[in-house]
Amino acid sequence: MYRYLLRRLGFLALTVVVTSLLVFTVTQFLPGDVCRIILGREAGGAALDTCRQDLGLNDPLVNQYFRWLGRFLTGDWGISYSTNASIFPQVMGRLRNSLLLAGMTLLIAVPVSIFLGILAGLNENHWLDNLINIFSLSVVGLPEFVTGVILIQIFSFSLGWLPANSSILPDAALGEMIPMLILPSLTATFVLLAYIARLTRAGVVEELKRPYVRTARLKGLPESSVIVRHVLRNALIPTITVVAISVGWLISGLIVIENVYNYPGLGRLLVFAIDRRDLPTLQAVTMVTVLGFALANLVADLLYAALNPRIRLN
Repeated sequence: MYRYLLRRLGFLALTVVVTSLLVFTVTQFLPGDVCRIILGREAGGAALDTCRQDLGLNDPLVNQYFRWLGRFLTGDWGISYSTNASIFPQVMGRLRNSLLLAGMTLLIAVPVSIFLGILAGLNENHWLDNLINIFSLSVVGLPEFVTGVILIQIFSFSLGWLPANSSILPDAALGEMIPMLILPSLTATFVLLAYIARLTRAGVVEELKRPYVRTARLKGLPESSVIVRHVLRNALIPTITVVAISVGWLISGLIVIENVYNYPGLGRLLVFAIDRRDLPTLQAVTMVTVLGFALANLVADLLYAALNPRIRLN
């Protein structure tokens, strides 16, 4: 198991290094002049040259890359071009908000989706299976902004149970934040529901047809033991992949949901950085997102190894 863990950590480090190179290279070829955006259209050539010199934009790209990577690894993420504020605390604050939203969403989506998928798989082609499939596909077919507007109309305007605006203040306590997280989390849950539920259902249906399940039943094992200890142990492996991939999307990909609820997450900060061509902020947010994806996949790999020993032995 330790060798398997070391191998996965090595792949994680290699992934981060390669991705950092891609992120830096791509952001260098974005259209527009950084200094022109900072100083405005009326800036003269001398001012632009001074700006480029101060920002180190005239240095060779190799020097710029290693300088940027070294500063990123040490926590010196620079100053935002557009807000003239330190990037590190700004990104960390938004990351906290995104992680809270992602955690709340996973807390709702994963148990509900897996339960519905198991229920549908155990009742293949029955009315309950068809009902779950129709419901999940109907929900996931709605655009996120439509789902958000419907939830706001029901729970905020009609019932008055939850706030329609999720503008969380930086110093807000967790108790104040939870009511503002519920509606965005439900909206994101509806997006994930069908994918996780249907993948779980397919895994359960496939595993129930395996010879080892018939053997376990013939040996007289209780049905609950057959399902929990044998079927789910193998059926949930593909589901773990979907959940791991979803973590990265939940951290920085909820741009529509964040805009509907005015939620201050990484997604909105990423769009802001792209609009202003704020390269340091854009690079920092992208790298944080990549790290989130990489760590989520590392956790998924470890769960694979725990559920299926053949994976870590190979």
